[in-house]
Amino acid sequence: MKNKIVSLFKWGWFKFLKCILGTFLYSLAVNLFIVPNKLYTGGILGTSQLLRSLLLHFINLGNLPFDISSVIYYLLNIPLFILAYKRVSKTFFVRTIFTVTINAIFLAIIPIPSSPLVSELITNVLIGGIIAGIGVGFVLSTGSSSGGTDIIGVALSRKSKFLKVGFIGLVYNAIVFGICGIFYGIQTMIYSIIYAVFESIMVDKNHSQNIFSEAFIFTKKNPDKIIDFIKNTLDRDATYWTAKGGYTKTNTYIVYSVLSKYERMRLERHMHELDEKAFIVGNDGVEIKGEFEKNFLYK
Repeated sequence: MKNKIVSLFKWGWFKFLKCILGTFLYSLAVNLFIVPNKLYTGGILGTSQLLRSLLLHFINLGNLPFDISSVIYYLLNIPLFILAYKRVSKTFFVRTIFTVTINAIFLAIIPIPSSPLVSELITNVLIGGIIAGIGVGFVLSTGSSSGGTDIIGVALSRKSKFLKVGFIGLVYNAIVFGICGIFYGIQTMIYSIIYAVFESIMVDKNHSQNIFSEAFIFTKKNPDKIIDFIKNTLDRDATYWTAKGGYTKTNTYIVYSVLSKYERMRLERHMHELDEKAFIVGNDGVEIKGEFEKNFLYK
């Protein structure tokens, strides 16, 4: 039964647990370091927090045992589920519903301290941004999303190599934080922006599908099997040529491909099946000019 549940998301247990961990880290950062300081996270959750503040200003809901912004957050994500289904993939859609549901639950049940854990506001902001960014990066690396602007970011990132998930979230946050500045003061806006910047940096650092990588595969066998895997499984292309070993003087095939870091790691995991004696030389962080499609592996 458990294996059937995991297979529904087309995940192994590692990614399943990594997604839950990432969601927990994000919710933990928000509830422990951001909300107690009366700051706003930005994105759809930040919008939910603004709506919560507006709602509580006009309606006395009493002492609720949870932060109502978690409920608003979930409701606002419902139309974005449709975007995930239509613009990304059905698998991404199922994974995102799961992740957003778990995220809303964590946001509701993790206790919010009555006072900040750390006295210095900037320290809370930096710690919160780093932990939240790592959490979101974990979630995205499993092929899921924590909802909100992540869905919009992934959908747009598939269309343009110049757009990154963290950057798109930052643009949306600018609007949210502008509203924060108008209603809650410049200090609230500035520290919320600092949080968002650190979160977006950590998202892009941990979201391995945003990192381009060169892969040189050296094999003495016919390279067709390796090239077929790159083309059919990773949806990329590859070039190969024949070289001669300087020491053995025997022929060697060199297969070259440009992949995302995520795709290269996936290729490495399958190399023993393709050629147990082949080896890969990888180079992360390469700069690419021209047409290069981002392939997000949400199939």
